[in-house]
Amino acid sequence: MESLSFTTYMNKQELVGQLEAQLLKQAREAGRSATECASEARSGATSKEKTVDSRVAMEFASLARGQKLRAEKASAELRSLTGFVPKSLRSRAPIEVGAVVEIEDEETGEGRTFFLAPVGAGMTLSGPDGDGHLSVVTPASPIGKAVRGKRLDDIVDVTVKGEVREWKIVWVE
Repeated sequence: MESLSFTTYMNKQELVGQLEAQLLKQAREAGRSATECASEARSGATSKEKTVDSRVAMEFASLARGQKLRAEKASAELRSLTGFVPKSLRSRAPIEVGAVVEIEDEETGEGRTFFLAPVGAGMTLSGPDGDGHLSVVTPASPIGKAVRGKRLDDIVDVTVKGEVREWKIVWVE
């Protein structure tokens, strides 16, 4: 994923709107899938087929439960965004939920830009005017824990796939 260097004002409320739209879509898709799987578990096979192989019905019922949980989680995350208004950070202010942060690996120069949001871990949002992408990181993630309370130009250690990496915070809004 390409890194962004934002030199213009970042509309964070637009990022929250994108996140809400993705969570709403995820909740709807998972809800539809749960309904379809539950229906298939009840009536997808003939009585004779169900007698011969009840595993199919059980698998569809299990899929339905999983999709229902996925829909409930997305809906809960969506509700938690209600009223969330990320603040613009002052220069050198500690990083908090709602910040847009760019970090860079000092050895490789590899960069990453992310939105520290209360929910939506792993989702991808578009930058201003569709310019680049930002990952959504939550405070519970390793990188979210590492950057919270830190400031521009601080160095953070983050374990990625069992390997400790050193990242410099090069941009914060």
